[in-house]
Amino acid sequence: MERAVVKAKRKELGISCMLNTEVGAVLAVIRRPISESYLSPQETDHCDSSVQQSLKSLRALIFNPQQEWRTIDPSVYLSPFLEVIQSDEIPASATAVALSSILKILKIEIFDEKSPGAKDAMNSIVSGITSCRLEKTDSISEDAVMMRILQVLTGVMKHPASELLEDQAVCTIVNTCFQVVQQSAGRGDLLQRNGRYTMHELIQIIFSRLPDFEVRGEEGGEDSESDTDEIDMNSGYGIRCCIDIFISYVVENSEGTSVHTADEDVQIFALVLINSAIELSGDAIGQHPKLLRMVQDDLFHHLIHYGASSSPLVLSMISSCILNIYHFLRKFVRLQLEAFFSFVLLKVTAFTGFLQLQEVALEGLINFCRQPAFIVEAYVNYDCDPICRNVFEETGKVLCRHTFPTSGPLTSMQIQAFEGLVILIHNIADNMDREEDEGGEEEDSNSIKPSPVEINEYIPFWIEKPKEDFETWVEHIRVRKAQKRKLAIAANHFNRDEKKGLEYLKYNHLVSDPPDPMALASFFRFTPGLDKTMIGDYLGDPDELHLSVLQSFTHTFEFTGMNLDTALRTFLESFRLPGESQKIERMIEAFSERFYNQQSSEIFASKDTVHILCYSLIMLNTDQHNPQVKKKMTEDEFIRNNRAINAGKDLPREYLSELFQSISTNAFALSTHSGPVEMNPNRWIELMNRTRTTQPLSMCQFDRRIGRDMFATIAGPSIAAVSAFFEHSDDDEVLHECVDALISIARVAQYGLEDILDELIASFCKFTTLLNPYTTPEETLFAFSHDMKPRMATLAVFTLANSFGDSIRGGWRNIVDCLLKLRKLQLLPQSAIEFETTEEEALSESDLNMLASQENKFNRRQGSSLMGRFSHFLALDSVEESVALGMSEFEQNLKVIKQCRIGQIFSKSSVLPDVAVLNLGRSLIYAAAGKGQKFSTAIEEEETVKFCWDLIIAVALSNIHRFNMFWPCYHEYLLNILAANLQDQLPEELIFRSITIMWKIDKEIIDTCYDTITEFVSRIITEHSASLQTQIGWKSVLQLLSLCGRHPETKEQAVDALIGLMSTNASHLSQSSYAYCIDCSFSFVALRNSAVEKNLTILDLMTESVTMLIQWYKTASTETVNNFSVASNTSSSSSVEENSLRGVNFVHHLFLKLSEAFRKTTLARREEIRNRAVTSLEKLHHGARGSRIHAVGLHLLHRPRDLPDD
Repeated sequence: MERAVVKAKRKELGISCMLNTEVGAVLAVIRRPISESYLSPQETDHCDSSVQQSLKSLRALIFNPQQEWRTIDPSVYLSPFLEVIQSDEIPASATAVALSSILKILKIEIFDEKSPGAKDAMNSIVSGITSCRLEKTDSISEDAVMMRILQVLTGVMKHPASELLEDQAVCTIVNTCFQVVQQSAGRGDLLQRNGRYTMHELIQIIFSRLPDFEVRGEEGGEDSESDTDEIDMNSGYGIRCCIDIFISYVVENSEGTSVHTADEDVQIFALVLINSAIELSGDAIGQHPKLLRMVQDDLFHHLIHYGASSSPLVLSMISSCILNIYHFLRKFVRLQLEAFFSFVLLKVTAFTGFLQLQEVALEGLINFCRQPAFIVEAYVNYDCDPICRNVFEETGKVLCRHTFPTSGPLTSMQIQAFEGLVILIHNIADNMDREEDEGGEEEDSNSIKPSPVEINEYIPFWIEKPKEDFETWVEHIRVRKAQKRKLAIAANHFNRDEKKGLEYLKYNHLVSDPPDPMALASFFRFTPGLDKTMIGDYLGDPDELHLSVLQSFTHTFEFTGMNLDTALRTFLESFRLPGESQKIERMIEAFSERFYNQQSSEIFASKDTVHILCYSLIMLNTDQHNPQVKKKMTEDEFIRNNRAINAGKDLPREYLSELFQSISTNAFALSTHSGPVEMNPNRWIELMNRTRTTQPLSMCQFDRRIGRDMFATIAGPSIAAVSAFFEHSDDDEVLHECVDALISIARVAQYGLEDILDELIASFCKFTTLLNPYTTPEETLFAFSHDMKPRMATLAVFTLANSFGDSIRGGWRNIVDCLLKLRKLQLLPQSAIEFETTEEEALSESDLNMLASQENKFNRRQGSSLMGRFSHFLALDSVEESVALGMSEFEQNLKVIKQCRIGQIFSKSSVLPDVAVLNLGRSLIYAAAGKGQKFSTAIEEEETVKFCWDLIIAVALSNIHRFNMFWPCYHEYLLNILAANLQDQLPEELIFRSITIMWKIDKEIIDTCYDTITEFVSRIITEHSASLQTQIGWKSVLQLLSLCGRHPETKEQAVDALIGLMSTNASHLSQSSYAYCIDCSFSFVALRNSAVEKNLTILDLMTESVTMLIQWYKTASTETVNNFSVASNTSSSSSVEENSLRGVNFVHHLFLKLSEAFRKTTLARREEIRNRAVTSLEKLHHGARGSRIHAVGLHLLHRPRDLPDD
């Protein structure tokens, strides 16, 4: 006890010594000689008699305290120091020492909140510090004093008695600190940095107390501002100072860069303060309506306005601030968050101008995706709301788009987007697996089945149902998502045909029958992409239904608190005013009534005043912004035109002047189509009005049905992006992440998204290089052995087959093709496909069903553990290490194949569902029939068929318990394959490719069999010319006939065959084969030893063939005219026109080729041939006369151009 008393006395003595030291220090500095020019002797005496006397009086009391220092009024020992600080006759150095003395008193906590007079003492310290006066001195001394003031202000707020400060005193402290920051802008970087640091610290101290403030009198909605005055003044500072500080120094300064200075430091500083305030206040802001409204309105408006056009650093701070708001206040800022995504993050990522800004916006999206609940909340609250934007879907597609690699190396943005996409995919997969772990077996079996949503009855799509019963609510939001998809389709129909669009709405129960005016009004009001001109024409129609829709349409607007020009802008932005005056009259009348009923001010006497003034504003807009109007209306003229319109009285001149200035400087937006919009003040006011009627953001738990629907919206782009990234990347870690994403996609797809899983397997089978038809087995084996990517892809494909086989459908065909290629490459040892069926054969059907249920459930839960196999794969020895250990490439490959566990696919097929077994068997039967396979030898084909049959038998043995189910289907597949094979014939094109090779071989070889060749070619021409359907067929036959005609023994037979073709089978010739016929005919005529009579016959037949050319030309010309008319109505007009002209020009070239052949023949040495050629050439042109082919042919004949190649 005595020791405690001694310790207490020692502490009291220590305080006395400290105070004595501080008093002595201040007196010493005051007495220190200074330059003569500053203080006169009289002033020194005055200083000594006032300030120094107060300090000396305190020294006299220091060592004779009547009681403990904690129980003494702090003003006793604080007042002398405060007098020094407030005196303008004291040197700056003495002021600094006095400030240090007060700071020391605060730090050692001589008094606390329970000390008598503590509240007055704290307020006097604030008053004395903020009214500090300095004598004229140098800037360095001033900066030192100001830095000491900042320290003292921080010490005041950190003191235990600071909770006794009044709201005004706290605001004064912050204001003083902010003034130091502003005044130090041109004085020095050190003082400014200290000022900002101090203000940041003050904000942290003040707003950390916000959760402890009592919520008193703030439930009164709009009247809560006056309620803050009722707070007990003795309770210290509270919510009122937080509101004032938030308005004055946080929100207003967040827009300072665009208004006052080009330096972004002020804006960043304000954003730092905002973040600190939100981080420390947490969800307590939501308990104070006025502060919450500031966050919802002023703060969000500023952040969105400056976010899209700011620097990367500012955008990063804004994104962090919004993320903090999402964590604590997302329930209250549903529409504001949607606006931030729409007008900032998604907008910036779509803009290709500034890559650094794009990266910051992308990082902002990824940070949101990292939040466990964000993706499902975004999908439920926005994507499933027909009135909102598809935030989740667009976010996923943005990540996919930026992930997709280009031709060059991977960029940092692509890697960043890929990481975000992987986070998104893992988030969905993990939530679906987690829900399965929490749910029961019955719930699991029901939720795994696909459950498409059908709209069977009319449900108002613009009304959101509150979340009461979770199951009912899940079905409700799924229906709303289906309605949203149907509305987009209806908008497309409406823009093309109004009647079809409205009929589509009725057919899909989006509009009741008879139509509900509010349903049609909501369709016009909230569906994006509608043609605004068509909306205006519909709303302006005088029909009774249209008038009801117009009234309902105006009731979708909230004009509370809007000025007339702002409300009219908002109204006219939703459609385009029709040109008919009566329609405009009806629309303005409906608007005027709605606006008048929602106004709280009494400026308008009636809705007629609003009506007249709206018409005047529309006329003013036309006058001011129509370039054809030369003489513009002045403000006085506008005011004069609107005299006595308010029930015989004038509207306030200031009000009309504001309206005139608003319209003259900013025209009404009268666009035709819905498109990207800006977040202007009008739209923000409309958003805030919608906030009053919109339900809060729904914070819901994850549901597998929702997760399946979510992923289906981004599945295609996600698979394409991950596959492309896998293809272009060479980094082991990135490849590992790609396979990890692959597994997660499969984990999601197993819940009723079988087509997505098939697409995933088909995509990754491509990377195995096993299915590349353009590489040789040697090249495939080399790539498989020396590249990790094909081996990883192979392991991934067979891992999917083992783990998710119950959800694979068409993907089995790709898996079987890979399996056959591995066998062809001899990479499939017998040990890899050993089938273990004996154990399962002994089980009963009920046991197998139970086993299947447990196996499928286990497979669906093992997604995260599957990556262990790939980790082990990546840890395999490198090629060099394997060679050093004596391991060959073949052994390395076998090591990979062994990890694929191929045999389990078939031996455990008994646990697969019926559909999967049927698809697996169909794929094996398809492969056994040789479909999709190329065999080099008959032995290879036989071995492949045998292997496939072995696999089919293995599947059948594993599923003997349900043999009656699958074998009839297998039997049907087999019959179809066998029936198809009976009809197979060798393609004609392959036959003639072989024939073509014959005339390219050496002449000596052909001479040994020319008679046989001539005989069979002649038979083809005379007996089977109708069967020649391809260009290569005619080319091969006629060139061989020309070649054989050079031999004297077969010349006559070849010429007879050609004459027979031209005389009796000419109708079988086509435009493409006619050119080869010309070459063959004139090659015979050019032979010197050919019979003259038969050559003359050939010339006559070729002359008569001009009729075919004329007919072809007419047909081609007719098709050209028809195609031009079609092309004018299609988007592919250029390709149609090109194809049509190509047909006409080809006939021109055939005519030219024939004319040129006759011209060359006129130079023949034999007179009979020469004369007949001249005559034939004349007949040729005479027969073509009257057809445009003749004129074009002559033109082409006299042009120096090359003939088309044969």
